[in-house]
Amino acid sequence: MQISSRFTIAVHVLICIETFKNDHKVTSDFLASSVNVNPVVIRRLLQQLKKAGIVKVVRGSGGTDVEKPLNEITLLDIYNAVECVEEGKLFHFHENPNPLCPVGKNIHAILDIRLEKIQKAMEKELESVTIQDVMKDTKKLIEATQYNY
Repeated sequence: MQISSRFTIAVHVLICIETFKNDHKVTSDFLASSVNVNPVVIRRLLQQLKKAGIVKVVRGSGGTDVEKPLNEITLLDIYNAVECVEEGKLFHFHENPNPLCPVGKNIHAILDIRLEKIQKAMEKELESVTIQDVMKDTKKLIEATQYNY
C-alpha cells in the first residue's frame, strides 16, 4: 500500500507558495516547474486545497496564496484535502473473502481493529506536524545551500 504522490506534491506546492510569494507570481506553471510535473496536476491539487480552505487561487495568471496561517495547517489537513480515502479508510479490504474458509470468514475480525489503530496512529502523527514546521526546515536548508531559484 502506498499513499499517492498527491500528498507530497501538495506539501511541496504549499512550501513553494510560501517561499516564493514575495518574489514571483506563484502560478500553476511556476509551481509545476518546481515539482517537475504537468501544470494540470498542480491545478487539480490547487482546486482540492482551495476546497479545503487551505489556499486561495486567482483564476488566469493571478497566482496562488496560502489562505490560513501556516501553524494552523497540519499535514493531516493536506492529506485529507488531496488523498481520495473513502470514508476515512486508509486500508482497502478485499471485497469477498471466502466465508467457507476459516481464515476468510475471520479475516475482518482479525485485522479491522488493528488497521484502524494503525490509521489513527498515522493520522495523529500527521496532525502533529504543521506547514510552519516544514517551512522552518525548508528555510534552514535553503540558507545552508544558498540556492537561488
